[in-house]
Amino acid sequence: MTLPSLLTSTAPLDSLQQGHWVKLICGASYQDLPALRNLALVYSLAGVDCIDCAADLAVISAVREGMTVAQHLSARRELPWLMVSLNDGEDPHFRKAFFSANLCPADCSRPCEGICPAQAIDQTGVLAEKCYGCGRCLPLCPLGLINTQSHRVQPGQIQPWLAEGLIDAIELHTQVGHDTEFSQLWQAIAPWSHQLRLLAISCPAHPQALDYLQTLYGHLKSLTIPLLWQTDGRPMSGDIGRGTTHATIRFAQQVLASGLPGFVQLAGGTNAHTVTKLDTLKLLAPQRPHIHGVAYGSFARTLLVSHLEHQVSPQQFPLLKLEQYPDLLQSALACVQPLITTLKAKVGKSLAKT
Repeated sequence: MTLPSLLTSTAPLDSLQQGHWVKLICGASYQDLPALRNLALVYSLAGVDCIDCAADLAVISAVREGMTVAQHLSARRELPWLMVSLNDGEDPHFRKAFFSANLCPADCSRPCEGICPAQAIDQTGVLAEKCYGCGRCLPLCPLGLINTQSHRVQPGQIQPWLAEGLIDAIELHTQVGHDTEFSQLWQAIAPWSHQLRLLAISCPAHPQALDYLQTLYGHLKSLTIPLLWQTDGRPMSGDIGRGTTHATIRFAQQVLASGLPGFVQLAGGTNAHTVTKLDTLKLLAPQRPHIHGVAYGSFARTLLVSHLEHQVSPQQFPLLKLEQYPDLLQSALACVQPLITTLKAKVGKSLAKT
């Protein structure tokens, strides 16, 4: 079986420079290895330029395997870049929910289970590998039994993976008020940052965000690789509804207007309506200034997982290797590909006219 790729002629950096970069966010805490493999396989075939996953060797291996299978099945010459995320302190992307199911009342309606977008809650509690820290379950527990546990990725564990060619890019998650913590994190990374293909900075929207990003750039002026600002408008919310994309677009407009050096990419609340909104606002290339790319997280994951769950049994799902089921793989690709090609087609058409 050979599948076509729409990106055989565009390398990731070219996509970024031309303004049609698309990234898949698997989640900095998401560790469901079979699901990650299928996500990487399908979205690599669909044409993403980068896949962002947890800084965990098993996760990286699963994503790499999915990407490699995609390359073998298609005419794609270059794999997407693989990005991992580090945090400079407490951050909702780097946490997992937990609770003791033994404490749940027998007659509880279990609103936590119904709200979880990752289907990470069952009768035993939270399935840690599936939880990616969105926090939607926290306020819904009638007895307040749900808590979270955070983790912090240490820079030292990244360097060997980079030396082995397992990762291409790093994203640093920060927020207003973390200047000292960010500076310490950057000092730990700077000596080997030249081995990266890209450095991304992810920061949530905040009234003082622009001043903070300017401060961060002061630490990064000696950077010799491309720099990307990820405007995290409404973290982990793209699957909730069409309006979630507004916050990240507003934040991106502010960053563009500030003149900060580097590329600007949306995240946090992005969904199938994001590119249409960008087009309406004339924020796509070759307009000036323009957005350089869009990252899809919870919406992209939910889109694929929901499609597959309607096709296979729950028992089959954890063991599913999509390349072994050509018809299912084709239907999955048809389901997700418009999310990628909408941006690439719109920008490509506009560039062709210039």
